Amino acid sequence: MLSVIRVHLPSEIPIVGCELTPYVLLRRPDKTPTTDDVPESAPLEGHFLKYRWYRVQSDKKVAICSVHPSEPATLQCLGCLKSKVPVSKSFHCSTKCFSDAWQHHRVLHERAASAAAAAEGNDEEELLRLNSSGSGSGILSTSGSLTNVYPAAITQKTGAGGETLVEVGRSKTYTPMADDIGHVLKFECVVVNAETKQNVGLSCTILTSRVIPAPSPSPRRLIPVNGADVIGQLDSNGRPFSMGSFTVLSYNILADTYASSDIYSYCPAWALAWTYRRQNLLREIVKYRADIVCLQEVQNDHFDEFFAPELDKHGYQALFKRKTNEVYVGNTNTIDGCATFFRRDRFSHVKKYEVEFNKAAQSLTEALIPVTQKKTALNRLVKDNVALIVVLEAKFGNQAADNPGKRQLLCVANTHVNVSHELKDVKLWQVHTLLKGLEKIAASADIPMLVCGDFNTVPASAPHSLLAMGKVDPLHPDLMVDPLGILRPHTKLTHQLPLVSAYSSFARMGGSLIAEQQRRRMDPASNEPLFTNCTRDFIGTLDYIFYTADTLTVESLLELLDEESLRKDTALPSPEWSSDHIALLAEFRCMPRARR
Repeated sequence: MLSVIRVHLPSEIPIVGCELTPYVLLRRPDKTPTTDDVPESAPLEGHFLKYRWYRVQSDKKVAICSVHPSEPATLQCLGCLKSKVPVSKSFHCSTKCFSDAWQHHRVLHERAASAAAAAEGNDEEELLRLNSSGSGSGILSTSGSLTNVYPAAITQKTGAGGETLVEVGRSKTYTPMADDIGHVLKFECVVVNAETKQNVGLSCTILTSRVIPAPSPSPRRLIPVNGADVIGQLDSNGRPFSMGSFTVLSYNILADTYASSDIYSYCPAWALAWTYRRQNLLREIVKYRADIVCLQEVQNDHFDEFFAPELDKHGYQALFKRKTNEVYVGNTNTIDGCATFFRRDRFSHVKKYEVEFNKAAQSLTEALIPVTQKKTALNRLVKDNVALIVVLEAKFGNQAADNPGKRQLLCVANTHVNVSHELKDVKLWQVHTLLKGLEKIAASADIPMLVCGDFNTVPASAPHSLLAMGKVDPLHPDLMVDPLGILRPHTKLTHQLPLVSAYSSFARMGGSLIAEQQRRRMDPASNEPLFTNCTRDFIGTLDYIFYTADTLTVESLLELLDEESLRKDTALPSPEWSSDHIALLAEFRCMPRARR
């Protein structure tokens, strides 16, 4: 007879919005084990499995720490309540937690106080309400010292304390809701006789830990770079008020196949799980409401099963180019690639080009590499990277008067360059190959261009110099790494596209407070962000949005993060930020012909 051997949950912590799928091990009537489901619609020898999910409710109220969402809160910042900061952000699990997070936390107060025109200095001392064993509560200064004691203000009711089970689901999977926050969930699985509908044997049950809210990062503002000392305003659809402009997002989302707990041991396992990260990433991407979205490290199966259908619900058309698999051996579903999405109401698809650097490598070795070195050359050059180039036509415009009936086209390149630090020649060759392809498109049409992606190269490196300056200094140290001679003569390492890094616009802003804040987050030598990738082992800039400065102008940029925003004890990915990269977003306007 069918029986249940064991039930467990792959994730210890249930999170709002993240699907829970228990692992159920069965013994079939022939005594063989299986994890296949046996639903009522397809019983096995007259038996099927029945599932139930319950919310375990009691009178006990539990608040969740805003920094460590798997921990119950023991104190609350009254300054948050006074400043009208969201209540969920006011809870902390310990005085150390609050003190460590202070540099980030005070920003919440400053923004709220600024919006309410509050008097300066209110954030020098913070009132906290504590609820720990006999500790009471007190005033915590910015240094974290406890100075005064007050009666506990967060109380837990005591009494009969009976628990109530509320049925919340009848399928094998369940997605926790906001009403589940702070409660334990109970999963029940039992074998049922298909004819009598009676339970057979004992039910197997498992309890989760308390459901926590999905941690959300502090919102990033859209900041104009045209000299106005105001925060970018969005319309009811989340787009800039200026309808003649458009926004572009570039984001390496960290493919699940690379999100190893060995590499990111500092990230809680539940926050590293794809079931959590995919929902958190989707929320972040949708919140930006970009007109064009360029994602890197999108797995083939995740594109088909998640991102394409989910973003379709938000009005996006999807295009995808997965990495070639001459090098990668394994399940093709786990091969990642570049995905480009665009809003159907803002753009229409005209043409797509796929760049496979492996094919270019094969052509190069056939033409330039001696026969005896071809195998060695291919081993070095064939690295599976790709680029996706999309030509779009805008359904809006700002130059109808001087160009009636003129189509406004836009070329968007999305790429992910090879990661290996030792292969400096391969990185530069891939970037040069992409730029030469874009030059051919530019020669065939007067078209604005965007070059987005994870270039795995830092500012002032040879690939960055080629992109930003149009050439590479023959004495650049990166050119010393060229065992195949593919970079010679160095004079060929040029292009004619007038590319400029979008985020360098922050360096050209006026002397406003906002401008100064962003400049502190920039590298003055390169005019690039201090970092777009932040792990325990590396912090630096690898991601860029380049644009042709003769056809496009930058209107605004998504503000940069700093260590305060990421909290000083946190690296990426984290419960709040689900990739080891941060998203870049720029608003552009096509320049009128008279200005070109």
